[in-house]
Amino acid sequence: MLFHRDLGGAGNPPLVLLHGMLGSSRNWLTAGRELAAHFEVVALDLRNHGSSPHAGSMTYEEMMEDVLGWLDQRSWARVTLLGHSLGGKVGMMLACRHPRRMKRLIVVDIAPRDYDWPGHRQSFAAMNALELRDLHSRAEAELRLEGRVTSGFLRKFLVTNLERDRAGRWRWQINLPVLTASLETLQRNPLRTEDRFEGPTRFIVGGKSDYVEPADHGRIRAHFPAAEIVVMENSGHNPHIETRAEFLDAVVAGVGSGQPFSPRKPG
Repeated sequence: MLFHRDLGGAGNPPLVLLHGMLGSSRNWLTAGRELAAHFEVVALDLRNHGSSPHAGSMTYEEMMEDVLGWLDQRSWARVTLLGHSLGGKVGMMLACRHPRRMKRLIVVDIAPRDYDWPGHRQSFAAMNALELRDLHSRAEAELRLEGRVTSGFLRKFLVTNLERDRAGRWRWQINLPVLTASLETLQRNPLRTEDRFEGPTRFIVGGKSDYVEPADHGRIRAHFPAAEIVVMENSGHNPHIETRAEFLDAVVAGVGSGQPFSPRKPG
């Protein structure tokens, strides 16, 4: 069963948070606790990430079934689901295939299309090449990654996936071999042509990010006809971190009204 973090708000409508590639429920600690004023907030670790079990494969169908199994165990029949990047793709599939389980869908900086992520391939190559046997600290790991990963922010993010085992040796907490082998699959569009969710949907997009382009808006609305697309002009790929106040405002818009989200900005 997937690992989860309860972030507060018991008694409020349920909100499930899904992280992006190489992330974990830890990424939602700050924003999730603030959202607890409006929701009962739970952040999950997807399979092969964080503290969730490792598995031998990594497909969108499997991740969707993992989340459904967790919802069943929690006895949550309908939820608002918010997914960032990889988690957004999982959320899109779940909403389309199991619309009765979804009160609202919120997707953060990802679109229903194929991606070619050379940066991800470089990151995975760098992680696989990192020698862990004589590693002393995450700071040292960042230095060793410097020649392959130019972004300091990305290096710091990658090494959050390092942990010590019981003997004090560093290891990857993620299932790095399976994630590496699954990267091509995870870059693909998870949706079929006929997949459709007609319920309230909001796409929150980073204006400085290239993950969702204006050309993607038609693709989004082909699958999500009620979708509203909100652009955070000053944010990159991580609006829940980079422009958190504006992001939180976009998430809670329309809560308790029984109506679809009211747009902050036309998309």
